[in-house]
Amino acid sequence: MPKKLILHLCCGPCAIMPILRLRDEGYGITAWFMNPNIQPLAEYLRRREAAEICAAKLGIEILFDDASWNLADWLKIQLPRVADASRCEWCCQSRLEAAALKAGELGFDAYTSSLLYSRYQPHEAIAAKGRDLSGNGGPEFIYRDFRVDWQEGIERSKDMGLYRQPYCGCVFSETERYGKKLARLARAAKDMAATEK
Repeated sequence: MPKKLILHLCCGPCAIMPILRLRDEGYGITAWFMNPNIQPLAEYLRRREAAEICAAKLGIEILFDDASWNLADWLKIQLPRVADASRCEWCCQSRLEAAALKAGELGFDAYTSSLLYSRYQPHEAIAAKGRDLSGNGGPEFIYRDFRVDWQEGIERSKDMGLYRQPYCGCVFSETERYGKKLARLARAAKDMAATEK
């Protein structure tokens, strides 16, 4: 009988290769979408839909923890971390911790996360948190470096027509992504004003 594994999904595109690789290893996979960091709500819903489409196309069950999405609560926790690097580590580690709890609550043998696929996530911090959590006698943390499948995952997500998000998820990552454009526009406006004098 295959080990039952809960796979935390951060999004549909990042889920493809972990699902395929873990299924090839013989795991019985149930996906779990739990991401209170994704803002605004419209973005959360787009990513939720992409995760649902991905799970359906790959033939696995998916569970949604929509009740965990609470903008005010999440921002209260994150605002003190905005200025330092712990923001991203905490965000990823907290979702992995939630996956471990959910796996135990639902009687799964093991858990992991599609966060281990992304080249943009604090990979070593996620892996370390998983190892620490596994030492507590609960479900087993399954570590895999899914980043080796980066390009294949991108190509497959495009073939599936999945929504591919342009930033990590939170308002802070969105600001980092688009803030550069705003700064360029501000510089261009300043330069234009200077030449008009």
